[in-house]
Amino acid sequence: MCGIAGILNLRADYPVTREELEPMVGRLHHRGPDAHGFHCDGGLGLGHARLSIIDPAGGGQPMAGPAGDCWIAFNGEIFNYLELRADLIARGHRFRTRSDTEVILHLYQAHGDDFVHHLNGQFAIALWDARRRRLLLVRDRVGILPLFYTEQRGRLLFASEVKALLPAFDAAPALDPEALDEIMTFWAAQAPRTPFRGVRQLRPGEMLIAEHGGLHTRRYWDWLYPPEGGDYLNGSDDALAGQLRELLEDATRIRLRADVPVGAYLSGGLDSSALVGMIQAGGITALRTFSIGFQDQDLDETGFQQQVIRHVGADHSRVQCRAQDVGAAFPETVFHAESPVLRTAPVPMRLLSGLVRRQGFKVVLTGEGADEVLGGYDLFKEGKIRQFWAAQAGSAWRPLLLKRLYPYLNITRGQGLEYLKRFFGTGLDDPRSPFFSHLTRWQSTAQCKLFFSDGLQATLRDGGSDPIARLRQSLPPELDGWHPFHKAQYVEARTLMAAYLLCSQGDRMLMANSVEGRFPFLDHRVIAFANRLHPRMKMRALNEKFLLKRAMRGLVPEPVLSRHKQPYRAPDIPAFFSDGAGADYVEELLSPEVLHRYGYFHPARVQRLVEKIRRGRAIGNKDNMALVGILSTQLWHYHFVENHHRNFHGVTEGAVGRP
Repeated sequence: MCGIAGILNLRADYPVTREELEPMVGRLHHRGPDAHGFHCDGGLGLGHARLSIIDPAGGGQPMAGPAGDCWIAFNGEIFNYLELRADLIARGHRFRTRSDTEVILHLYQAHGDDFVHHLNGQFAIALWDARRRRLLLVRDRVGILPLFYTEQRGRLLFASEVKALLPAFDAAPALDPEALDEIMTFWAAQAPRTPFRGVRQLRPGEMLIAEHGGLHTRRYWDWLYPPEGGDYLNGSDDALAGQLRELLEDATRIRLRADVPVGAYLSGGLDSSALVGMIQAGGITALRTFSIGFQDQDLDETGFQQQVIRHVGADHSRVQCRAQDVGAAFPETVFHAESPVLRTAPVPMRLLSGLVRRQGFKVVLTGEGADEVLGGYDLFKEGKIRQFWAAQAGSAWRPLLLKRLYPYLNITRGQGLEYLKRFFGTGLDDPRSPFFSHLTRWQSTAQCKLFFSDGLQATLRDGGSDPIARLRQSLPPELDGWHPFHKAQYVEARTLMAAYLLCSQGDRMLMANSVEGRFPFLDHRVIAFANRLHPRMKMRALNEKFLLKRAMRGLVPEPVLSRHKQPYRAPDIPAFFSDGAGADYVEELLSPEVLHRYGYFHPARVQRLVEKIRRGRAIGNKDNMALVGILSTQLWHYHFVENHHRNFHGVTEGAVGRP
């Protein structure tokens, strides 16, 4: 992967210069340390920071098309480029390089804007059609790679990260209060909104066309499912499992294409274990795997990782993560994420990619996406139980099924049962709602908003901010006719996977150390197949990822195949308040004076939370999310607002002001 940046003058054709582009590309050096390139054409300028993976000698960018009238700056990989290239050659096209970048240019020449439908990959593309004076920006189907844009003084500026746009800002950016409202609801701002007021991002599966001085967008792909009771795939369990395995093996095979060494992440769970099993079965004889280990045994999965390592014979490297490590690395993690976050989980992922890079690898495959595509989350189980409960909302025994899902819940006494009904009973009166499966999570997350300052609460109230209503307006009309399980999958893929997991916890933590992640489970062919499966093929009773488990028999050790899913977590409150973890920046940024100056949170309420934590009385996820959300928002302001000039108008990459 790489980083792209550019400027297009929308109102007048005065020239864009390389001097304007250099600070933007410089802020993307971590995404592409191998080479920087520039192309200026009157009112258009393209910049590129390259991470050389395919055709290191010939794939430099920006790159010109066959007739010299089209130019591209491209971030990502086209995994089926060899097949596309062969087909284009058979049709008379002639190539100068071996790169996937040149394939895109030839596809555009052959198919126009429809070229995107031929791509199997992950990408953020800026394509300049000089003859038509037309700029096309495209983001991949599921949102693996980011692409941001803003209008400043009649110019369109775009880049792979917001920090590349900020050198062009005359003043410090401001936090979009509605974005913070969304973060404290869904865990992330929802595209096209970003935490930066006035900066937007392309939605997954969307293209933006800039021509004749105007901008318009269109969606070219979305997650779609059959109507409930409609045209699901037919076949026996074994036959469908065979089809799934064949698709996944091919998705994995083409994602191993590179002119540099490729490794894989291994968590010890089903998804990453299946991935390394398929890599090994595909004939890779020197498999390199990488994992995280935690000092806290409740978080650690080392035992399962070792079982898989022995099974596939991998050469394995591991980074050990302590609570203190998370606290120390959190400020720079927020800088790379460019967003407040509600969990510290991105931090170990950044430390892991650092290990990968130190070991000499630029590319890793990961199991991300399997839970969303094939039905792996406890949230889907919870939604299934709650749907069953909603059919007889007054039942006294149906809600007790949640005990099977969350055995740690204390519901043996009447008081506990009443709490269960109040919390998990949210929305039982409308089980057809597209958000039925997610209301309990969002209700829990929204407790963070109790710490908003009076001024921020008034701003949101006066503006009529309602994140859930905004999300409802963006849903496809077909969704109302889908099975409840598919509604839950769609909402999860849209709100959390694309907006948070693939961004703050994915791309940003990988590219912070110049490492490219590849995601076989998010191959669009795999998604299309899985979306046509009946929900019972994904979750049989409460057995999650049923078909994937059947497809991976023999590739994955039985204890891993049959283990209960363990969510990936990292130390939250202990990272900032346990022995040896207390950092000076925590005390400073959560001080009443700084809280008041930044203006997002109520100082007295935050101080009560801090004292509660110091007394050891923090309550689970609610207090964890509140503390991390408040602290990361303060860090966001510190990096991007308070230290805007120091961080984004200097000349040195990585000169980040730290608390």
